Amino acid sequence: MNRRVTIAGVKVMDEFWMNSISPFVRAVRVMTTSSLAGEWMDHDHVFTYIEQGEAEFFLRGVKYNAQEGDVLLMHPFMPHIIRSISDQPLIQYIFHFDLYYDAERSLLDFTTASKIHNTYTVDKEMQLTSIVPISHIQLADRIELKKKFLQLHKHFQEKRAGHFLLTKSICLELLYLFFKNQTDRNEGKWTKGWAFIERAIHFIHDSYQDPCLNNVSISKYVGVSTNHLSHLFKQQLGISLHKYVTHIRIEHAKLLIMEGKYTVTEISENVGYSSIYLFSRSFKAAVGITPSGFAGAQTKVIQL
Repeated sequence: MNRRVTIAGVKVMDEFWMNSISPFVRAVRVMTTSSLAGEWMDHDHVFTYIEQGEAEFFLRGVKYNAQEGDVLLMHPFMPHIIRSISDQPLIQYIFHFDLYYDAERSLLDFTTASKIHNTYTVDKEMQLTSIVPISHIQLADRIELKKKFLQLHKHFQEKRAGHFLLTKSICLELLYLFFKNQTDRNEGKWTKGWAFIERAIHFIHDSYQDPCLNNVSISKYVGVSTNHLSHLFKQQLGISLHKYVTHIRIEHAKLLIMEGKYTVTEISENVGYSSIYLFSRSFKAAVGITPSGFAGAQTKVIQL
């Protein structure tokens, strides 16, 4: 039976299963962006702390305005888009985790969801689907949260003996701070036309490798006019439909470049460009440097 208890004077969700969770931390990173950020969908939980900036988080069609000091907690397979809306870069402290350790799931190196990942999903990993996914962390707790996150990042990167136990314990402490600072107030607002937007985004993620993918083919698949779909994207997400397609292609190109296994020509074809010239021009316009320049930058080591 579900019930609520009080932590530091605030009522939060409490279920008996919380006594048995044993988190497995899959990825830890600091992300700095100035436009769209985040994956469309992940197969694990995503804990995101806003260190700097302000952003709109679209989570399953509900929009949350997040700013410095906020934490967003997204459960597996939650569709989400993150859009920076401040002049300064958006800095996020992010870690991905499972609520329970599973030997088979622990072998999943990537966090982005795919159809095959559904076979690895179990009901106990979906325990947080009913929570309000945002908490505003009070100033005193922010200091503790950032300290704990940097420790988590350090232990995850170093992977010394005992790091599984250390990352698990820190994950629990960060989850405690999230629930401690939750309130019963739901700040989200439903996104108009989300069903069409979601259908379009699923199609884009499945078809971005097709050079013929364009506004017309996307709107035809969704079942609405091209003008209406373009209007929804611009009005709700602050980006044109065409630019969103470009964003997805460039983000996938960046991942392929970081793998270091493919030539620029191969990557260009893999992400749906009909010529390397168009790919290089789009990449530089989006990222600020050429694909080869981006590849060279990956050799630099960034320390926190």
